[in-house]
Amino acid sequence: MASSSSSFISESAISSRLWKQHVFLSFRGEDTRNNFVGHLYTALENMGIVTYKDDQKLSLGETISPSLIEAIEQSQIAIIVFSKHYADSSWCLNELKHIMKCTKKTGLIVVPIFYDVEPSDVRKQENKFGEAFAKYESVKNINVASWRDTLVEASGNSGQDLKSGEMNESELIKDIVNKVSKMICPLTPRVNDKLIGIEARRDALISQLQIGSNCVLMIGIWGVGGSGKTTLATSVYNNISWKFDGCCCIENIQDESGKNGLVTLQNKIISGVLKQDKVWVSSTEEGKHMIKERFSGKKVLIVLDDVDQRDQLEALAGSIDWFAKGSRILVTTRNKHLLNAHKVDVQKVSLLDNYEATKLFRKCACLDDKPKEDYEQVSKEVVAYASGLPLALTVLGSFLCGRGVNEWESTLARLKNIPDEDIMGKLRISYDGLTKIEQELFLDIACFFRRKDKDSAIPELEACGLYPEIGLEVLIEKALITLSLDWPDKESFDMHDLVQEMAHHIVRGEHPNNPEKHSSVWKNEDVETICAMDATTDLDMIEAIRYDYDFEALISERDNLLQHLPPIAKNMKNLRWVLWTNNRPLLLTNSPQNKLCYVTLEHSLQKQLWEGYKHLPNLKMMKLYELRNLIMLPNFSGLPNLKRFELYKCPRLQKIHSSFGALEKLVFLSIEWCWSIKIFPSINRQKNLKTLSIQRSFGLFKLIQQKIDKVALDPHLDNSGDTQVKNRLKNLKTHLFRGGSRLFNRETHHTRLWFSLPNLIKLDLSECELTDEDIGSCEWELLHLQELDLSQNEFSRLHFSRWRLPRLKWLCVDRCYSLVELSNLSSSIAIVDATDCWLLESFGDTSNCQWLWNVSTDGGKKLDPLDGERLLKSMLQGNAIHDHFIDVDLPYQIPKGFVGSFFRGKTFTSWGDTDPNAHEFKLNLPNNWYNDFSGFLIRVVGHYDMTMDIIMKQKVGTEDWRFDKWQESDKTPEPEYGGQMRTHVGYVSFSSLRKATSLNSSYNAISFDIYGGWSSFSAELVPLKCKDDGVQTTEVATNCSEFQNEEDRYFTNSTGFKIHQDSNSYIKITWDSIDS
Repeated sequence: MASSSSSFISESAISSRLWKQHVFLSFRGEDTRNNFVGHLYTALENMGIVTYKDDQKLSLGETISPSLIEAIEQSQIAIIVFSKHYADSSWCLNELKHIMKCTKKTGLIVVPIFYDVEPSDVRKQENKFGEAFAKYESVKNINVASWRDTLVEASGNSGQDLKSGEMNESELIKDIVNKVSKMICPLTPRVNDKLIGIEARRDALISQLQIGSNCVLMIGIWGVGGSGKTTLATSVYNNISWKFDGCCCIENIQDESGKNGLVTLQNKIISGVLKQDKVWVSSTEEGKHMIKERFSGKKVLIVLDDVDQRDQLEALAGSIDWFAKGSRILVTTRNKHLLNAHKVDVQKVSLLDNYEATKLFRKCACLDDKPKEDYEQVSKEVVAYASGLPLALTVLGSFLCGRGVNEWESTLARLKNIPDEDIMGKLRISYDGLTKIEQELFLDIACFFRRKDKDSAIPELEACGLYPEIGLEVLIEKALITLSLDWPDKESFDMHDLVQEMAHHIVRGEHPNNPEKHSSVWKNEDVETICAMDATTDLDMIEAIRYDYDFEALISERDNLLQHLPPIAKNMKNLRWVLWTNNRPLLLTNSPQNKLCYVTLEHSLQKQLWEGYKHLPNLKMMKLYELRNLIMLPNFSGLPNLKRFELYKCPRLQKIHSSFGALEKLVFLSIEWCWSIKIFPSINRQKNLKTLSIQRSFGLFKLIQQKIDKVALDPHLDNSGDTQVKNRLKNLKTHLFRGGSRLFNRETHHTRLWFSLPNLIKLDLSECELTDEDIGSCEWELLHLQELDLSQNEFSRLHFSRWRLPRLKWLCVDRCYSLVELSNLSSSIAIVDATDCWLLESFGDTSNCQWLWNVSTDGGKKLDPLDGERLLKSMLQGNAIHDHFIDVDLPYQIPKGFVGSFFRGKTFTSWGDTDPNAHEFKLNLPNNWYNDFSGFLIRVVGHYDMTMDIIMKQKVGTEDWRFDKWQESDKTPEPEYGGQMRTHVGYVSFSSLRKATSLNSSYNAISFDIYGGWSSFSAELVPLKCKDDGVQTTEVATNCSEFQNEEDRYFTNSTGFKIHQDSNSYIKITWDSIDS
């Protein structure tokens, strides 16, 4: 066993330097790499201790490389693992020699570990160490004496003399890691070169925090918007958070509190500090009690950003008595009174001095450290004008970047002519540089869309003709807006508080107290003011208006008053955008509103939208959400340009006017949770419809069938005006009605549903209670359909033979609990989600599915193993294997030999029960792998939550990475597994890696690290397919390549493989079975 030195130097010895890694490991690889050192390295990394471990080998007499010397010098601590054969390596001795030099040169701390050797053997070079030095004595040009001195010095620290079996190795590693974690200092941070002046302010605040004292401190960071309060608090947090038992940073409290309430913020802070995902309190008082109870024993660091109300502080950090000794709370706010009232120490943020401001401006204005002579004077004047405000310097610098000196002088002259020296006027410089349409886009985002999801906002902005795709790029370049990442694949709009205030200032203009004269109205109190005005008031200035739903208003006197106010849209002739989220009706009257482009009504109590005919020639998007009294949709013939229409939770809606079926420009139609519709028009004329969603509107689906029965029986009942349909009804023995109708055969009295929309791309019929009868009577001809969602329905069999879906890529039958069989899948299919299809037994013949690469059957238990093998064969011999990661999850193990049965590569298998602790496998790549193989195939039989880290790297040396316990699969019988085990099969495409990473032929090894319960692991390289290999596919499937390469959210996010790290030396890929 190993023992460690008890002489640990204090933190102050290393606190004065900045480093790239915490620990450097020095060891003899043959002795300890795959046992003690490997476990120690993993434990250090798991604790967040950045550790350098070198695996290279050198021959006798070779010197260590410059990169290794640099790694030693940039480490805080060197852990030296002395083992029996440590002195056999001149590499180790040279490395040790430089380590000891660095104890004096850089303050490097040495921690010796004696692994199965006596400290005296190291110090006196006896036994194995003596034998090694005896060999060196006969070698010329080796300074043996210096090595001896180095060993004496390194082993001088006292240590325990423990032999194998005398101490638990895991306990020793735990002890070492705990001691090291108390010694380390922060590494060199990744500095943003535009955060000028933050370091001095950060150090000053850290000093004020008195880290190390047992008192509990609350400090408020107060200052004007744009002065860097949040930046300062975040910088302090990043530098000292490692010194606390728990930490959490809650941003945008003012906005989040108003939007989601204090309880949500309490849940965030509890989850963040305790590192627990499932923490939930139901009331503010319960949250206060839990924070006080759970945090009283933990030294915590908490940042509360943008606090603007005292009740927020009282709910999240009510008193210093809530927290354990040594805790620190930072609060950022623009409200100094709030801090004083809560007895919080106030720290005002200082603005940048002239040197810092100049440096920041030069960075943002794209100038060198020493600007060209022509720019020097005007640069000084701009810096002086910004008066040290970081936001103003950033905005002005970004605006002037790349412009000529004449433009700079003109900009400066314009700045000086602005009478108001407030920052609002200064920030408007960037706004004035926008085109008119870009200005409108910016103002809309600032007034209505800040912190809103970008993807959902873009259609609304497009409906208003603001061209957001190009406009957003301009606004980002002008430093007016930013995109913040809320989820891994979700971005939202954001901007600095002062930039938003500048936009509000522009909108209010010269009439800040007269909302009826503003182009945009977004505050509830302003809307209420307008509602209270005389009915004849001219409201032509208003172009966009929002009224947010106020749940408390339902029981307030104010709401009762609003019920009796006149409809405010009556006199808004220039209205183009409306978001009305309130229980008070908003009637679109007969007054002309020719410019209206977008309407959203939520929670309104009205029974109808308008009476009779309403002319809205420019309306492109309409959303009706939870209008619980709405009974009918009126005449839509006056909306010829409507492109997107959404209905959601309108439970009393019974009738949709027949004119709705004539909206030929409609491209998006969503009707969800509307189960009372009795009259619905034919949509066969909507040739441009690309997305159709009838989610949980099962009444609508059944209504269509009933309606079509009548049409099929009597052609005169068709009032759609479709001449083609009427001719077919007259001339064909089997009557055909397109657009969601039935076929009626007079001879057999058998009805079938025919559905044909030529440009439909996405169809969602989830939760529609579709049965075998509903599905069995359908005949679809959807030539461009790519996405089909039939999840949570009641059918037991789904046969695609009667459907023409030649371009279908994505099929979801998730949670179809009665589904037993899928068959005749489209040859173009790529992804099938059959999660929680408990009774699913078969996918049918998939040999023609040459593009299939992702199948999920998680939760299913009855899929036949032979059917699973056929499914795998289709995937692994198809076209997708060239350019896709393949991911499939099956309920049972595949019979032995499934790996290796398709390809000529060698397969190696390991059984988890032979060594329960074994979870890492390593494999050498052959010299010809880059040109002769298409990828590698892996299989794990394990639990549903299996995760694997895969690393491809350049391995130096000749060490064989294949473990001896691996056996070729055709010589080892497959064990029987219980019902809880699943088979996870993955394929990593080299072609895909070459496109996405730095993969090249110099990589020569792969390692696999499995997490979670598992019983069997197999892997093999897959040779490139010959042109003659594989099953021939139909012409339609062959031509599917035209859309297989499209950037599609299903194709980029459906796989369980994620590339996490990519460097010139290695690539790390994580395979998560839960995400697949």
